[in-house]
Amino acid sequence: MNRSHETLVESQFGSRAGAYLTSEVHAHGADLEALTELARRRPGARILDLGCGGGHVSFGAAPHAGEVVAYDLSTDMLAVVEATAKERGLRNVNTRQGTAEDLPFEDASFDVVLSRYSAHHWRDFAGGLREAARVLKPGGVAGFVDAVAPGTALRDTFFQTIEMLRDPSHVRDYARAEWEACLAAAGLVCETTRRFRVRLDFTSWVGRMATPDAQVAAIRALQKAVSSDVTSYFETTPDGSFSIDVALFEAGKMPAG
Repeated sequence: MNRSHETLVESQFGSRAGAYLTSEVHAHGADLEALTELARRRPGARILDLGCGGGHVSFGAAPHAGEVVAYDLSTDMLAVVEATAKERGLRNVNTRQGTAEDLPFEDASFDVVLSRYSAHHWRDFAGGLREAARVLKPGGVAGFVDAVAPGTALRDTFFQTIEMLRDPSHVRDYARAEWEACLAAAGLVCETTRRFRVRLDFTSWVGRMATPDAQVAAIRALQKAVSSDVTSYFETTPDGSFSIDVALFEAGKMPAG
């Protein structure tokens, strides 16, 4: 089979759009509230929700924004966002389709760029951040939320492995140092980094992606086979549920001159 990474991502998430709209992890959380606060601090702004998924960032930002552009690779996800925004009376939410690495927007066309749980799917992480910086106005603010890689090679290898088994469109959960280096290389100044601990119910986690039984079994076998260091760090319980580190990177784009 010969298919691109983008085709794989769309096939993985298109059929699961409804599951992501109703997912507790995605619909709620302190990290989501923190992104909404960034929008609240810029009333009337034009906001890009980069990799919008089920649209929760867009829905939180819309009451404070002039316009929110919900942008995603999956047309099915965007259809769910459009329908839900209409149901909620959020007339300032518009949708656009495309990749993170090639945004169809002019330079400096957004006051705020927000992204949540999307970057670990980007084929070119640094390229996506460069594009986010390009479309952000000087003096604008960007907020990126994602799972972050653990600090040791052992824990990191385990985490990336179970992520890939669950969802083969997964690319990488990046470490805090990788995020900060790539933000700086893109021309963004990382002003604040906030850490969150998020609990994942195993059944819901694999159910959202309709992970095949063979891969679910492989994840469970790996969870049981690893050292106590890994089990303790991820707070893995007998049913497979576990906790991960999530971070919000708030960055600014310096005014010209």
